[in-house]
Parts: sequence; C-alpha cells; structure tokens
Amino acid sequence: QVQLVESGGGLVQAGGSLRLSCAASGRTFRRYAMGWFRQAPGKDREFVAVIGWSGDNTYGDSVKGRFTISRDNAKNTVSLQMASLKPEDTAVYYCAARYGSSRLTVEYDYWGQGTQVTVSS
Repeated sequence: QVQLVESGGGLVQAGGSLRLSCAASGRTFRRYAMGWFRQAPGKDREFVAVIGWSGDNTYGDSVKGRFTISRDNAKNTVSLQMASLKPEDTAVYYCAARYGSSRLTVEYDYWGQGTQVTVSS
C-alpha cells in the first residue's frame, strides 16, 4: 500500500514557475514509477509526466520542454518543476504510483488527493 500527498499548488501568473511535490509512504517507493496527471474542469484526466524507478522519464506533449519531473528515493518524494506556465495549465494536479511507467490513467494503482494549480493571464 502506498499513500501519496501532493503539495505546492497555488496561484501564479502566466509565464511564472511553480514546483509541486508528492510525498509517498512505504518502504518500496523506489520500485514504483511515479506519474503526474492533471484534470481541468469538464475535462478528462490528462497525462503530464512519469519517472521510472531508474530515473527515465516521459512527458506529455503539452508540457514537454516546460516541465521537469524528478525523484528523490531517499526522501520518498517526486517533484514536478513547472516553468513558463500558461492559463491552460490550470488544473488539479495528481501524483500517482504503479509498477512500471505508463501514460495511462487507468493503469495507476495509487493516487494522491490532488493540488490545485491556477495560472492567471
């Protein structure tokens, strides 16, 4: 069992930066791939980024080049550094965990409660 808690959301102006963090419980954190997803009002949950146990990463097309995912296995945390933010990045951001990297929401076993990111124009 893994419990995930996101933090770091807030209100930021377009062009600004924000760093999200996700703290995970459990001794097997290093074995999990950790993903970030987001969901805007009225839209489906969207893949943002994933980082595998070895540090390999993949990004969604809409955030590639602007967002950076990283993990610290010693601290059981995964982070999402977001730069050049746009109003369309406004959403609730969730971290999730599973064995093996995936872009698919349905394949993740554990989810955090989400943190709101609002980008003003």
